[in-house]
Amino acid sequence: MNKSKVGTRGSRLAIAQTKIALRSLRRVTLHEFEIVPIITRGDIDRRRPLFSMNEKGIFEKELDQAVISGKVDFAVHSLKDIPSNLSKKLVVASIPKRSEPNDVLVSKRNLRLLSLPSRAIVGTSSLRRAIQLLKLRSDLRVKPIRGNVERRVSKSMEGEYDAVVLAEAGLTRLGMADAITQRFSIREFVPAPGQGAIAMVCRRDNADVISMLKQVEDARSRVETDAELSLTSKLETGCRFPVGAIAASIPGKDTFTLYASIFSADGTKNIKAKKIFKMKNAGIVGDEMAEMLLRNGVTELAAGWRAAVKRWNKQI
Repeated sequence: MNKSKVGTRGSRLAIAQTKIALRSLRRVTLHEFEIVPIITRGDIDRRRPLFSMNEKGIFEKELDQAVISGKVDFAVHSLKDIPSNLSKKLVVASIPKRSEPNDVLVSKRNLRLLSLPSRAIVGTSSLRRAIQLLKLRSDLRVKPIRGNVERRVSKSMEGEYDAVVLAEAGLTRLGMADAITQRFSIREFVPAPGQGAIAMVCRRDNADVISMLKQVEDARSRVETDAELSLTSKLETGCRFPVGAIAASIPGKDTFTLYASIFSADGTKNIKAKKIFKMKNAGIVGDEMAEMLLRNGVTELAAGWRAAVKRWNKQI
């Protein structure tokens, strides 16, 4: 019986995601799997908020190097952690069925966003979430927060923050869904591209592993995330210029809708876009939408975000 080594970050969430992926694989193959935890740069630097790190792929570079070197046969990532400039030696071989992509609120007193008192402190690791929070509640004090999902929830329950905003998928995978106070709609609070999706990455020349991983790919999840990520790849904005993007399938049809939302750093400007596309066009619809956003002035918002990052860093 064959055995594959599987690279992953060592956090509880990363291990949980890897086990979810492997459960799917065990239904279609007799392969055995060995989980190999690997420490990444993002795991080592736990002080700075994610948006202040001037590098893409802080949670995946070491994992992908392990795949390239042959230390592991494939790696399991959160898709939204994978940069657009993935090594040409690698391929995202499989995206299993995506979890809910929504963002959620967790608060100690079980208060929804509109019920939080003025000047309440809300923690988030994401500039995209921060600006959308302030758009909805400009009177809040939105502050950066680091730490794993469990630690962030704990900081809210212990009163260091009045509430925190996280991805629903992470809480669900950790068995912590009961901590959710409010689930934001994907149109009101646009998620990060690829949020909720797990990606399995292997060497581009490893046909056997690609064939195995493809057996658990979910076609609609691939189409949705391909559309979302083709948008960010074209814009090349990175985590310092947050983009909200979500593709949703239309039930019973080979048709999808891609939504995007980009804010100025002060929240006063919001450029939105919407485009309906067919499954076969998932890889190019994001390019087309990016061109439309660029024509509508998205580039002009970048300078304001550079200053915003500096201001947020001073809060740490």
